[in-house]
Amino acid sequence: MRTERRLFLADGPQAVEGALGVPGCAVEVFATTAATARYAALPPAAAAAGVPWTLVEDRAAAGLSDAVNPAGVVAVCRSVDRPLEHVVTRGHRLVALLADVRDPGNAGTVVRTADAAGADAVVLAGHAVDPHNPKTVRASVGSLFHLPLALAAEPAAAVAAAQAAGLQVLAADGAGEDDVDDLADAGVLAAPTAWLLGNEAWGLPAELAALADRRVRIPIHGRAESLNLATAAALCLYASARAQRRGRAPGHR
Repeated sequence: MRTERRLFLADGPQAVEGALGVPGCAVEVFATTAATARYAALPPAAAAAGVPWTLVEDRAAAGLSDAVNPAGVVAVCRSVDRPLEHVVTRGHRLVALLADVRDPGNAGTVVRTADAAGADAVVLAGHAVDPHNPKTVRASVGSLFHLPLALAAEPAAAVAAAQAAGLQVLAADGAGEDDVDDLADAGVLAAPTAWLLGNEAWGLPAELAALADRRVRIPIHGRAESLNLATAAALCLYASARAQRRGRAPGHR
């Protein structure tokens, strides 16, 4: 259903609420009687959006969910991804570029983090997980519907699109020449920025990291070998968000 009809399921109250907030996204909502009563604000929101609210039995609702403890409310939605050129555009100040990120929970968590940091967009590039995967949708806790998202077949194309839109591309790389704290102190992070983050297991390929304007490491002060993807994304995105709110850089790409 996801690939052929470009429809997917948004499972749980936060996801359903997010879908109903995007005009034309939600097609129909299926809910149990108990969930309809528990999430009383959702049926009026569906009615206001012109989206049918259909009562179903508990077994039917559970069949639409892959959650261990289904919430009893699921929306059928139209795919939310948009063309890369419509998502990464001039005027944006903070973008997350995910290259070959394959774990649905990680991808959803980064989308949620990008949303919380005030990012303008997220791009999933290369051999990335489907953002409409039920686990990705659930891990985003509704944020999938809050900011533009694009799919790019080639990570290099996503990097080029960001640079063409006036964003400096910073590759998060444990062996990077620049320290994220030093860049923050120097005002570099106040410029419009796209953070390039790699696969959970092997990070960024050297040839892809080389396309970035800078390779940036997060300092490890203890004995941990590295940080996981979601944590690294949070630190990078929030470092930029903080710098951008404190002041503009004197010059940038």
